[in-house]
Amino acid sequence: MSKLYDLYLKYNSISTDTRRIAPGSLFFALRGASFDGNRFAAEALEKGAAVAIVDDESVAVDDRYYVVDDTLKALQELAHEHRTALGIPILAIAGSNGKTTTKELISRVLATKFKLYATQGNLNNHIGVPLTLLAMNQATEFGIVEMGASACHEIARLCEIADPDFGILTNVGRAHLEGFGGKEGVRRGKGELYDYLAHFEGIAFVRTEDKILYSMAEERPSLTVESYSEEVAEGVEHHLEGTYNRYNIAAAVAIGRYFCIEEEAIRHAIGSYHPDNNRSQREERANNTLIIDCYNANPSSMQASIENFLNEKLQQRAQKIMILGDMRELGAWSEEEHCRIIRLAASDPTTRLLFVGEEFGKALIRCEDVTASHFKDCETLRQALQTNPISDAQVLIKASRGIGLERILDLL
Repeated sequence: MSKLYDLYLKYNSISTDTRRIAPGSLFFALRGASFDGNRFAAEALEKGAAVAIVDDESVAVDDRYYVVDDTLKALQELAHEHRTALGIPILAIAGSNGKTTTKELISRVLATKFKLYATQGNLNNHIGVPLTLLAMNQATEFGIVEMGASACHEIARLCEIADPDFGILTNVGRAHLEGFGGKEGVRRGKGELYDYLAHFEGIAFVRTEDKILYSMAEERPSLTVESYSEEVAEGVEHHLEGTYNRYNIAAAVAIGRYFCIEEEAIRHAIGSYHPDNNRSQREERANNTLIIDCYNANPSSMQASIENFLNEKLQQRAQKIMILGDMRELGAWSEEEHCRIIRLAASDPTTRLLFVGEEFGKALIRCEDVTASHFKDCETLRQALQTNPISDAQVLIKASRGIGLERILDLL
């Protein structure tokens, strides 16, 4: 691996997609279920990559190719070697809901003191975490790595790559039930972060009011815990929609205090964050008030969003409307969880309900007493909204990203 690391230090840039080749970069020819990056190695070089890292010797026709046994494993090992060489503190963020918002808040707080690099976008998986680490450089003083997982053993592997010194679980909820094999599987999978920190003498930030997280920490006696209360979020001004974001704000405050950042700087950093990624956003438009949270969804986050919306006063609009799309990766639990969400949404008979997707369609058959409109996909909904526009409404838009509800926002 030392020779590959020398190449990385020389070129200091990584590409994995021929549509976005950074000049003079190392191109990693990764494989997927329906593609083989080795087939695009020559194109990457033509577009400006300096070296193509491949695991198919037959494509390596000159010295611009570097052959490894497995390109993904090589990328991950390279990232770990770079992380070790940097020697900076790394904070890992995992959990069922709120990872990205928590990451954004914490990164803004810590950036008031450190030259910091944090996960960009949704680069939080077995490829994204290595790319995040390799984007850090000698000027970086602190790293924040978001870790996503849809099955057991994935968080453990990401920890092996990133070797975090600190960690925080935002929560353990009903997400990716299919991959984890149920709620207990989610708990085990997310708990892999605590396992790693306990084994390597790291520190876990744990919110005292979350009984699940606290019991998980107590189950690991060797884990060093830095406890904090959600009450530290009290009075902190912010621009996040939903009372559930109180937990994310509390995490940012607690971690800022742990790293001795002044209270005024913490509050300013949190208050200056305006979400713009279809998460926890409120937009006042000419015709409607929009609560936009359609980047992702699972039963836990859907429940929190709906309860918050139902408890919110109507304010200046004439009606409330929920536009809810399917929750993905629930497997055998899908119909039950979609039914539960339908019942919760329908608990206020004055709120108009629009459901989108096949899973909600199946669940609505079981909930035949619920009055709601159903659309098989986003395009069908879009056509309906063009014919019958929504006006003077307070609208919650929530779904898994694959449903694509962001494509209707221009009609609202």
